[in-house]
Amino acid sequence: MPQPYLQISSEATQVKLQKKMGQVAEKELEIEAIRAAKRFGYPHINLAKFPISQSALRLMTEEQVEALQAVCFYVTPQEFRLGALDPTQPDVQDLLATLEDKTQVKGELYTISPNSLRRVLILYGTLPTIKPITKDIEIHEKDIERIKADVNDFQTLQELLHRKSTTDTLTILIAAGLRLEASDIHIEAEEHRVVVRLRLDGILHEAAELPKEIFSRLISRIKLTSQLKINITDQPQDGRFSINTTNGTIDVRVSTIPTIYGESVVLRLLRSSRQGLKFDDLGLWGSAYERLKQEIGRPNGMIITTGPTGSGKTTTMYAILQILNRPGVKIITLEDPVEYRLEGMNQSQIDHSKDYTFAKGLRSLLRQDPDIVMVGEIRDSETAEIAVQAALTGHLMLSTIHTNSAAAAIPRFLSMGNKPFLLAPALNCVIGQRLVRRLCASCKKPASLSQELEKRVKTIIAVIPQAELDTVQSKENIFYQSVGCAECHGLGYKGQIGVYEIFHITDTMKQIILGGSVSETEFEQIAIADGMVTMVQDGIVKALSGVTSLDEVFRVTE
Repeated sequence: MPQPYLQISSEATQVKLQKKMGQVAEKELEIEAIRAAKRFGYPHINLAKFPISQSALRLMTEEQVEALQAVCFYVTPQEFRLGALDPTQPDVQDLLATLEDKTQVKGELYTISPNSLRRVLILYGTLPTIKPITKDIEIHEKDIERIKADVNDFQTLQELLHRKSTTDTLTILIAAGLRLEASDIHIEAEEHRVVVRLRLDGILHEAAELPKEIFSRLISRIKLTSQLKINITDQPQDGRFSINTTNGTIDVRVSTIPTIYGESVVLRLLRSSRQGLKFDDLGLWGSAYERLKQEIGRPNGMIITTGPTGSGKTTTMYAILQILNRPGVKIITLEDPVEYRLEGMNQSQIDHSKDYTFAKGLRSLLRQDPDIVMVGEIRDSETAEIAVQAALTGHLMLSTIHTNSAAAAIPRFLSMGNKPFLLAPALNCVIGQRLVRRLCASCKKPASLSQELEKRVKTIIAVIPQAELDTVQSKENIFYQSVGCAECHGLGYKGQIGVYEIFHITDTMKQIILGGSVSETEFEQIAIADGMVTMVQDGIVKALSGVTSLDEVFRVTE
């Protein structure tokens, strides 16, 4: 009997001793935190028994707490308090400023120990859900309209950025982007300055400069708003947030990449409620218009749009879908991302994080018994093969592919492994396109051409089919140039229009595809002989009509 008693007594003593040693270690850590607080210049607080509310925990996510080694332990309608292992860290300072912007109350920083941090992290386990700082950026309609009214051009944007407080910077940039109808906002750090550039009608313009001292705070605010990790600055990240307005939701896609002078951020503005252009407004004229109208009336087959990024391929697809969208027809789209929401269609967005790719999505989509399918892009051989099979089995298939011309689409499909005997009957037509800027109607003026340019233009006009030239109202070869006025914000251009070439698959062309060895150049020559108007020819016709300038035509077609 004595031996077991002694063993139990010894084990109990060891437990007590370990507990005592743990308490001593905790006290030492707390003492070290008190010393650190004196060095940092921030007060110390021990959260071991502090009553922390759920509302305080919900002001930050658990992931943010772990990343920043900081917690919110107290919040009221009048103030909030943050505790951090090192409150002097820039990320913690940025967090304080961001939360002050969000809550519109004053915040205070404290120094805490690792024990306090662990205790708060344990409390997160008691919450059923953790609410992020924000999902939708809190920009009110009145703020957007007020800022829009103050922005007329880049100069007024620069003045506004200097007048307003730094907390309004993101709101100002987004409102200005909407006012000037920008598709993207670029925020780029250089050696001695921070530049804001706006993409207007496909062209990047330097719009304003920001003080270097607010750059870090602005990036942190963007990251927190779009659910990105603010402590990661050496890796690319992608996120999003939304702006709710009375006219619908504006989705903002955020992309960051590290550069040698700091992170570069791009905000893409997607107006989800905005409708795409109508078919008649795309810029399809003459034979191209008639050919495409004929093709979209067919019950099955493939209509492919080609061109580089930003050439308006998706807009053309949406315009075609609006014609096809009628009662009794089921249309399903597979997009990355869904840019415009259209009634009467089933729109699906791919998600790479869940392995929902174009190929897998297209397989599933075809089980939904659609009449018409639109796939955002054909990127690989598997997607191409499924698309061809869908076109051969009674579906009208719309999609895009990256090539420099319409004639290059067929060699591209063949290089991805598509069999010629399947591709030939599946393909209806290929649309090649670019976007040119429209001349501002308020300030454009006739242009004088150099002898070299005049000779070059005459050579092109000489081979344009007469039916296309007949669409030009003026019979004099007068071209126009941009000037710049208040209406176009001094740019000389306002809006965009497409220049097109329609590669029609005739029976002769099908026989050539079956041969499988014709080059892009040979395809183009055959198509021109069959009456195809090339993009540069279409652009010249639009320049003769005063819609755009020769500079624009040659910029996008050379």
